[in-house]
Amino acid sequence: MKTARLFVAIAAAGALAGVSVAAVPQSAGIEAPGPAGPLAGTLLTAEAPDAPVMLIIPGSGPTDRDGNNPLGVAASTYRLLAEALATKGVTTARIDKRGMFGSKAAIADPNKVTIGDYAADVASWVKMLKERSGRPCIWVAGHSEGGLVALAAANDPDVCGLVLLSTAGRKLNVVMHEQIAANPANAPIAADADAAIDALAKGEHVDVSAMHPALAQGLFNPAVQDYLIDVFRYDPALLIAKIGKPVLIVSGLEDKQVSRRDAEALAAAQPKARLVLVEGMSHTLKQVVGDGPAANIATYTNPALPIDPAVVEAIAAFVRPRS
Repeated sequence: MKTARLFVAIAAAGALAGVSVAAVPQSAGIEAPGPAGPLAGTLLTAEAPDAPVMLIIPGSGPTDRDGNNPLGVAASTYRLLAEALATKGVTTARIDKRGMFGSKAAIADPNKVTIGDYAADVASWVKMLKERSGRPCIWVAGHSEGGLVALAAANDPDVCGLVLLSTAGRKLNVVMHEQIAANPANAPIAADADAAIDALAKGEHVDVSAMHPALAQGLFNPAVQDYLIDVFRYDPALLIAKIGKPVLIVSGLEDKQVSRRDAEALAAAQPKARLVLVEGMSHTLKQVVGDGPAANIATYTNPALPIDPAVVEAIAAFVRPRS
């Protein structure tokens, strides 16, 4: 398969009304081997006999296979993406992360994981999906932090190539500094947050006893500090530069978590990648309807909002068999 040349597509938002999901096939629960118990997911099989198979890796935190988490995200991004891709002839497997939800038995403590562990789980899924489907290789799509996992797993010979959705192109500690500074409401905690990020990036644990609860119990909770230390070591630009497989990079121009700068950094590091920038799309791969922060936040909380058709078309065109 010939690797796509770099191009930048700015998708017009005007006619993006939604993607029909009529006649979507029934889904099936699936499992793959995990370290201490099974990993769980959902397979949505497209009706096309030559359908490519794509694994969808969730983003950060307690995000489930559908793209929701108990911290207030109810967008159902991965379920909607899978349903839309099924209508385009693409089979998908969306999964629960090691130690969470259906994959709870895979490890006793879901915080005791590394990016390498998640990459190992991707390898387990890819092997299972290849055997089950009979396809020669499996496409791997990662959303947000899942894109970093996809990059770490890319060298598996059974991986066809990567689809990076709303994925940071710089080290996570750099991106986190920017995210904190971008919100004026963070001003009272910014100094503590920045100091903690810098310490963790050096491999040092942080004393949170005097921090604001939002930091002490949330972002820098001692239970997740080892994971942050690990993830801060990875540079997505260095990883993508070493990949010789096809790569699609998709980013929304209304993404308030990962910027256009990140997508372009990934593309600059891997000039053979295909870059698609979608006008009006948020981090959850949905069109922002209206102005102001509330309109963007609505894309995180409203599962009735469809996946942006530009994303579906870009992925389907990228992974479908070429003549």
